[in-house]
Amino acid sequence: MSTQEIISEALQLPRPSRALLAEKLLESLDDGDDFSVSAEWHTEIRRRCDELDRGVVKTIPADEVFAEAEKILG
Repeated sequence: MSTQEIISEALQLPRPSRALLAEKLLESLDDGDDFSVSAEWHTEIRRRCDELDRGVVKTIPADEVFAEAEKILG
């Protein structure tokens, strides 16, 4: 299967499946020796990702965060 065929197939997946695939692909890029986290941080990262995936937490767009920070910091 070519890369383009894989992309075309992947884009037909339901949104949660595409999100999981994207997450796994991004994780595969971080498998270098130059990046490591403790077991505790890994657990926390997984917990936060799970909360995002389940829609338990409300995300705030970056432009809103930066605007609020600019307002506070002047």
